[in-house]
Amino acid sequence: MTAGETGTGGSADRRERRAAHRARTDYTGGVYGSMLAASVVIGAGTLGSFPRAELVLLLLLTSLVFWIAHVHAELFGARLARRAPDRRVILRVCREEWPIVKAAVPPAAAIAVSPVLGLDVQGALWLALSVAVAGQVGWSVAAAHRAGASRRLMATTATVNVLLGLVIVVLKIAVTH
Repeated sequence: MTAGETGTGGSADRRERRAAHRARTDYTGGVYGSMLAASVVIGAGTLGSFPRAELVLLLLLTSLVFWIAHVHAELFGARLARRAPDRRVILRVCREEWPIVKAAVPPAAAIAVSPVLGLDVQGALWLALSVAVAGQVGWSVAAAHRAGASRRLMATTATVNVLLGLVIVVLKIAVTH
């Protein structure tokens, strides 16, 4: 018996539980929420000068609306066909979809602190967009890491998400010029 084992497979049981937790961990909402935040920033930037507080609220409220929509779709899509969800299932789905909202917080914070950095509204929008794209890459790499992906696969997902982020940046440039 190795150190840490209890004779009942304690160490092996812990590894199995961690592996099961990694398999259940889904950061799709974080990647999606980051892309959503970037889209909101681009959309807001095309409409002219937004007061910063209004843009922060727009980012956070949009993410909340999409979170609610995702929770609703998850709970009442395929689940209702089988059986009505109980409180435990509802809370679990709410937690699982929460990364959509969490992903909007860093770009919103970037907008909020942009005056301290001496940025005008366009500079604040670029900062928020950069933060959203970085979040998108971070969430995707975290998902790959938690799933036990190889370094090569983590690098691949980072590259794909950087490319997607560049597409978003090109769209911002195209839409605003």
